[in-house]
Amino acid sequence: MTGEPDAAALPADELVPHPGQQSAGQQPAGRPSDPRRSLTDGEWHRLHPATPLLRGGIAFLAITGFVIANLRERLLEFFVPGAGEYDPDDYDPLTYVWEHGFIGFALLAVLVVLLIVMAAFFVSWRMHTFRVTDEAVEVRSGILFRTHRKAKLDRIQGVSISRPFLPRLFGAAKMEVSVAGQDASVKLEYLFSRDADDLRRDVLTLASGVRLAEQGLAPAPTVGPDGVVGANDPAISRVVNERVNEFLAPELDPSAAPPESVVRIPIPRLIGSTILGWGTVFIVVLAVVMIVSLVNGAVWALFWFVPSVIGIVSYFWTTVTKSLRYSIAGTPSGVRIGFGLFSTSNDTLPPGRVHAVEISQSILWRPFGWWQVKINKAGLSAEAAAGGKGNTTVLPVGTLTDVARVVELLLGSVSTIDLHDELDRAIRDPGHSGFVLAPRRARWLDPFAWRRTGYALHDGLLLFRRGVVWRKIDLLPLARMVSFAVSQGPVERMLRLASARAHTVIGPITATLPVIGTAEAVQLFGDVSAGIVAASRADHSHRWAENRAESTGTVLPIPPPAAHADPETGLR
Repeated sequence: MTGEPDAAALPADELVPHPGQQSAGQQPAGRPSDPRRSLTDGEWHRLHPATPLLRGGIAFLAITGFVIANLRERLLEFFVPGAGEYDPDDYDPLTYVWEHGFIGFALLAVLVVLLIVMAAFFVSWRMHTFRVTDEAVEVRSGILFRTHRKAKLDRIQGVSISRPFLPRLFGAAKMEVSVAGQDASVKLEYLFSRDADDLRRDVLTLASGVRLAEQGLAPAPTVGPDGVVGANDPAISRVVNERVNEFLAPELDPSAAPPESVVRIPIPRLIGSTILGWGTVFIVVLAVVMIVSLVNGAVWALFWFVPSVIGIVSYFWTTVTKSLRYSIAGTPSGVRIGFGLFSTSNDTLPPGRVHAVEISQSILWRPFGWWQVKINKAGLSAEAAAGGKGNTTVLPVGTLTDVARVVELLLGSVSTIDLHDELDRAIRDPGHSGFVLAPRRARWLDPFAWRRTGYALHDGLLLFRRGVVWRKIDLLPLARMVSFAVSQGPVERMLRLASARAHTVIGPITATLPVIGTAEAVQLFGDVSAGIVAASRADHSHRWAENRAESTGTVLPIPPPAAHADPETGLR
C-alpha cells in the first residue's frame, strides 16, 4: 500500500488484462504506442524510456558508486577470503584483483549487476503506463505492488509541465494533473517533451466539458522514441537538433496566446526586486555584527559569517534564475504561467480554479511601485503550502498595471483599466473607494494600520485591505470560499470591535480582517453568507466550456448544478 489518496495496491493480474480478455481491436496494456494513435484515445500508453533512470536510477548508481569506492576493501575481503591481509599502502583492491587473476570474475560480476539493474529498469518502464479517457486521467505503476491512481476530469484544478535540466537533455518532461484533495495529484513522470504541451491541451479540453472533435482539435499524436514518423534525418542528428531547439525555444509559444494578454518581467526589475529584499537587510545586519566582532578580537565570527553569506547569495541566484523568462498569459485552456532558465516550469489554471488572490507590497518596493501577486489553489498538501511550493507566486514583481492584467486573467471579472483604477484608489484612499473601514476606536488594537483596514464586496468578490509597512489586498471569490468566520474576544467586546476571517483551501494566503466595528462585522457576515449561496448556485466553472457555449448560444449538454452544502453550517 502506498498510503496516498485515490491509490490502491492491487495484484498485478487485476490491473493487467489477460490476453484472452481483450476485445477485438483493443490495444494490449503496455504495447508500444502506434505513432498514428492519440494519447487521449482511452488506451494504455507507456512513458519515456528513460523514466526509471530519471526517477531514481541516477541516484541509485551514484550511491552504489559511493559505497563501492569507500568500502571496496571490505567488499573484496567478503568475496575473496584472505584478500584483506595486505598492506593498503602498497596497493589497493584493484591491484590485488589484477595480480591474482580475478579480473575475469570481476568483469563478469559487473556485467551481471548491470544486467540485473537494466532488467529492473526495463520491467519498471513496461509496468508504468497511463491513459486518458473522457472521464479521467489514470496512471498505474509498480512491479510487486501495483498502484492505480485516477484523476477525475471534473475535479482538475490545473495541469503543470516541468522540465528539469537533466530530463531536458533526454527530451523528457513531467506533467502533473492537480485535482481537489490533499496530495491527490496524478503525475506522469516522464513524457516525451514534444508530446507534453499537446497532451495538456487535450486533457484540459476534455475537462472543460466538450470533446476534442467538438472543439475542432486534432488529438495529439503519439510519437515514439524514434521521433516523428517519416523523418528522413539521421537519428543522432535529429535528436541533437531537437534538444538544441528545446533549449533555444521561447518559454511561451507566440501562437499560444494573444500578445496583448502576455505579462513579462524585465530582467533589471527582477534583479532589483531581489536585491531590495529582506535577504539584503539580513546581510547588512550580519556585516555589522561581524565588523563589531572583529573589532573586539572575535575572529571566530568569520566561521559563521562566510557560510551565511554563501547561503544568501545562493538564494539570490536561485530566485533570479527561477524567475527568468517569466510569462503569464490567457490561453483557450486557462491562464498559463511559465518561468525558468535551465529548468523550466509552466502551469495552466482552468477558469474558476483560483480560490484567493493576494496583492502585496513591501515598504522597500514602495518607491518603485512594485507589487507581488500570490494565489491559493486546490491540490496542495499542507507541507507544500507551508514550504512555498506549488508555484503559488504568479507574479514575482510587477507594476500596478501588470497586477491589474494578472488579476483580470485570474478572475476575469472587470477590465484591466477599471481594475487598475479601483486598485489604485483602494491603496491610496480606501475610504473613498467603496471600502468599509475600521472605526477610530480600533486604534487601541491596531494603532498604525487602522485607517487602512477595511473590506468591500464587489461583483462576487470579497476584498480585504490591511497593512501599512506591508500593504496587502486580498481578493476572494465568494463561489470558492469554504466558510466565513467572525470572532470577538473580551477586549474587542469592550471596544465594540470584532475580527473576520475567510477560509479557503490551504495556501500562502490567510485572508483576515484584524479589526472592524461590531455592527459592520454583523452586516459583513450576513452579506457574505448570502453572497456565498448565490455565487455557488450560479457557478458552472467545473465545466467552463459548457457554460461558455450556453452564453454564445451553442447547443451543448449542461449537467445540473452540483449540490453545495449550506455555507451557514460552516460559519461560526
